Amino acid sequence: MDVIEYVPAREQYAYTFGGVAPVMRVKPGAVLRLWSDDAFGGALRSVEDLSSTKVDLRFVNPQTGPFYVEGAEPGDTLALHLVALEPARDWGASAAIPFFGGMTSTDRVVTLQDPLPDTTWIYELDRERKTVAFAARHSDHRIELPLEPMLGTVGVAPAGGEVRSSLVPDRFGGNMDTPEMRAGSTVFLGVNVEGAMFSVGDGHYRQGEGEACGTAVEGAMTTTLIVELIKGGAPGWPRIEDDSHWMTIGSSRPMEDSWRIGNAELVHWVGQLCGLHPMDAYQLCSQIAQAPIANVVDANYSVVVKAPKKLLPAADAFDGMHAELRARARSLGTL
Repeated sequence: MDVIEYVPAREQYAYTFGGVAPVMRVKPGAVLRLWSDDAFGGALRSVEDLSSTKVDLRFVNPQTGPFYVEGAEPGDTLALHLVALEPARDWGASAAIPFFGGMTSTDRVVTLQDPLPDTTWIYELDRERKTVAFAARHSDHRIELPLEPMLGTVGVAPAGGEVRSSLVPDRFGGNMDTPEMRAGSTVFLGVNVEGAMFSVGDGHYRQGEGEACGTAVEGAMTTTLIVELIKGGAPGWPRIEDDSHWMTIGSSRPMEDSWRIGNAELVHWVGQLCGLHPMDAYQLCSQIAQAPIANVVDANYSVVVKAPKKLLPAADAFDGMHAELRARARSLGTL
């Protein structure tokens, strides 16, 4: 398979889902190798660089795209298989941003407390050891952490002509910030507009569940992915399949509503996969589901609800699309 490479110029970055002209038209089956900048647009490069002076919040979470998928129509399902995620720099940045994060006063959770200190951490990447190094700011501690690349944002244009910030997760995908969005995963998104108009970005070299301080180890990323289109069958909310789990993602506030969305979606999906009555699927998912928190800091909070495949061996989602895409990925020699 031919690989289409695309590196956007800075003026080609997208900062919304919807409202942006496509940068390229691609056909189902295309393999793309895409470069994306980090969430700060490369503005934080040393511990002396502070978000309050270096980061323009109008231009964060730059997206690579959108891409127009030929033949995609509202009601279809876009499948994106993440073949490989490769750090594109030898460092990543994380920050505590004033009045942003899960453990501080914010513009929505308002208190009389002062903001936490504006602080930047730089993580050095060791490609041979596949680690990123945490260096404490207030002591001499240094801890090597495993490199676990993921994408914070994967999404399509919203329905109804909406234009949404690249900081927002919702039905269209967007800034879900789940570590499940890694190489080997296939994400399924409902198509809302002609061409789907998908974008990716917000590479993370690693992230804990919840993204508590509001930022991961943010880094530029080179993403290889396969684009596929399934006619009809659009899921109401994003779904992910990997070799071990089926997953659904809900995004809302409060966080329990995110969980409810993801849980309802999984109940319906398991019911379809296994031919179960909704009440039986509800009972089954109550006993087998896991619910890792994706983020508690974005405009909407995201929760993943997942079911292990080993407990439902006869089920097969989207006519085996994930397995087919995994086989195609192996033929590229990347996995």
